[in-house]
Amino acid sequence: MDHELVCEDLLFPEGPIAMADGSVILTEIKGQRLSRVTPDGKRETVVETGGGPNGAAIGPDGAIWITNNGGSFEWLAIPSPDGTTLTIPGPTPASHTGGMIQRYDLKTGELRTVYEACEGRRLIGPNDIVFDRQGGFWFTDHGCSTPEGRKFGGVYYAKTDGSLISRQRDHLISPNGIGLSPDEKVVYVADTNLGRLWAFDVAEPGVLAAGPGFAPGRVICNLQDYQLLDSLAVEAGGKVCVATIINGGITAFDPTGSTEHFAFPDILCTNIVFGGPDMRDAWVTASSTGRLYKARWPRPGLKLNYNV
Repeated sequence: MDHELVCEDLLFPEGPIAMADGSVILTEIKGQRLSRVTPDGKRETVVETGGGPNGAAIGPDGAIWITNNGGSFEWLAIPSPDGTTLTIPGPTPASHTGGMIQRYDLKTGELRTVYEACEGRRLIGPNDIVFDRQGGFWFTDHGCSTPEGRKFGGVYYAKTDGSLISRQRDHLISPNGIGLSPDEKVVYVADTNLGRLWAFDVAEPGVLAAGPGFAPGRVICNLQDYQLLDSLAVEAGGKVCVATIINGGITAFDPTGSTEHFAFPDILCTNIVFGGPDMRDAWVTASSTGRLYKARWPRPGLKLNYNV
């Protein structure tokens, strides 16, 4: 796929939001900040968030909602085959105590924490977020690594007024990207370590139906060989486009299980967002090299509920 480099020297970019003025607001996880990249490629800081801002989305209140993992990674520098240095996430530091859901008001500049726990349990590493038509939001908690293995993650639903947070799936290995089908009857979740795209049927707004048999949900596809999955965006026609690690790029999953891969020049592509007048402009975060790319997608993306 043809692509253009929009911006570089970003500190592990993620969570892109396509804005109406052609700019992209994104998170920089290592940089602990929300940034704006203008169409001419310049970067400016929107707000310092602390922790590890991961996913971001505009809510019905016009604010930016941030899934902050609380700084759940140590950062490693590794050499690449071309002689440059790549930045990759490493173990969870011993100082990590958990993550949070933050709200940033673009008009007033106020940043506040809305949720830190659910049912008495601290959130571990909130990762990705999507809003439904009712104005609530689904988000993933990726969990985190430990010296003995992992703290498992989950899938949550919450309201923006702070009145409700509900754990809808628990004990998932490493849930990462999350998105809604065009009719909002399905929540899609990409599991990083399994290389698997899950589909969870929605029983009612904010509530997932029971999974089939012993499974927590329906399996759309497991990628072959060693490929990992990160965050995602959904096309208007229903395909789910998931940023892919190791086999760097974007894998488009059809709900029937077939896939197609679009390569980008980074082994650690982490997210994609659609925008532009026809929703065929695609921005991809290439995180280990600290870059943001733009490409023309072959099909239109699904317009998110509250983007302006």
